[in-house]
Amino acid sequence: MAIRQLEHNDVAAAWQINEEGLPGTGQVSHEEMADLLSLSELAVGVFEDNQLRGFVLCLLPKTRYGSLNYAWFNQRYEEFLYVDRVAVAERHRDREIGTLLYRHVIEYAEQLACPVAAEVSLKPPNLGSIRFHHRHDFTEIGTFEQSEKAVTMMMRSQQ
Repeated sequence: MAIRQLEHNDVAAAWQINEEGLPGTGQVSHEEMADLLSLSELAVGVFEDNQLRGFVLCLLPKTRYGSLNYAWFNQRYEEFLYVDRVAVAERHRDREIGTLLYRHVIEYAEQLACPVAAEVSLKPPNLGSIRFHHRHDFTEIGTFEQSEKAVTMMMRSQQ
């Protein structure tokens, strides 16, 4: 397995993997996925046999991205690397691909000397993701509720 920067021709594969991660990843169109890729400070994928197995998209503060969860962090913090989405192809889960991606994100954030921000769904609950983030030294810093959805806001400080 190898990690490399995502390119525009990876959008269709990333979109498909994102769809497999619903509702946890948040649904986007092909066009929105391409736009997210263009806004991302860090957009990498894990590839095996030239096939995308998982990816992560991260943004710095103050982009034009319209996510309310992202806005929550922008209103409270000056510096962070925001994990907008991390997703692994369904049939390749439980192979440490998410951990590999997160290690890359954490190393990148350390180079930038900034914390890593993320949110995890509480309604509907995503207990596996909460455990995953705790294993990677994230702490819960708040809750954000929107009508029938709620997320726990998490931050991983520089070590």
